[in-house]
Amino acid sequence: MTINPLYVISKGRYSPLRWFGVLFRQREVGLTVIILAIFIVMSFTSPYFLTWANMKAMLLSFSIEGIVVVGMTILLIVGGIDISVGSVVCLSMVVAGQLFLAGVDPWIASLIGLASASLVGVLMGLTVTVIGLSHFIASLAAMVIVRGVCMIITQGTPLSLFTLPTSFKFIGQGALYGVPFVIILFFILVAVFDVLLRKAAVFRKVFYTGSNERAAAYSGIRVARIKLMVTILTSTLAGLAGIIYMARLGSATPTFGVGMELNVIAAAVIGGASLKGGTGSILGAVLGVALLSIVTSSLILINVSVYWQDLIKGLILLAAVSMDHLMNKYRSA
Repeated sequence: MTINPLYVISKGRYSPLRWFGVLFRQREVGLTVIILAIFIVMSFTSPYFLTWANMKAMLLSFSIEGIVVVGMTILLIVGGIDISVGSVVCLSMVVAGQLFLAGVDPWIASLIGLASASLVGVLMGLTVTVIGLSHFIASLAAMVIVRGVCMIITQGTPLSLFTLPTSFKFIGQGALYGVPFVIILFFILVAVFDVLLRKAAVFRKVFYTGSNERAAAYSGIRVARIKLMVTILTSTLAGLAGIIYMARLGSATPTFGVGMELNVIAAAVIGGASLKGGTGSILGAVLGVALLSIVTSSLILINVSVYWQDLIKGLILLAAVSMDHLMNKYRSA
């Protein structure tokens, strides 16, 4: 009987083949490989892809939206979803912008705008935990209501905020040692929430709640409180993104953020957050939003029509959700 040496090695406790198998089952590794592959292909396809100007543009494009993705990822882990984030981003901008035009200090106006975003999270969280509606239905209603509030506040007219002081504009337009402040802030938030998800006891309860809500309740976890906390956090991070967008663009448009929820949910799911809850990581979310940004930049550089770009993003989202479903089905088999 002939014994295959490769088979014997693969059965070893510290087998390189076994480690490679475990490694490539990680969503983050697969995303990293895909991103590197796109970088290699695009470096030959377009001479502008690897320029600092394009790299900077891609980082800026996903850094602010990435702040919203962080919150969405945590909410997906707990078993919820929020399709109102685009409207909440807009609400924060509009409230702060309108107060600034009324003579309120921009920093105080921004805090009030941020508080209005948090209030939306409170109301949605209470609707879910007290009334018992699903996150989807609660956020669907919030999306429509909040967008209507934005229209009422602005009367459908964009707010011109070019008179914002330079010190305030810095959070959206400034740079430290040549690196845009927005990018630095984004990576700080990513590092903080990544550590919290891994180490903080309260955030571990988020995973327990998303994995098995009933078992979590029986073990003494206050499930309703956890859901409420995460829902508020998601809306607050969306509000923070709105303030940064306002400082960066110098305006507040009542239609801003329409469709943003698609990109945010797509990035979180592509990064490994399960729509059934209990699974996800901040690193995966960052890679997911980076992948979407790189795909968008690549499509622009190779002159793909803007009319096709949403179709391609939708197909990527469909593929990610299908993969998530199949992986969940495989685990439960």
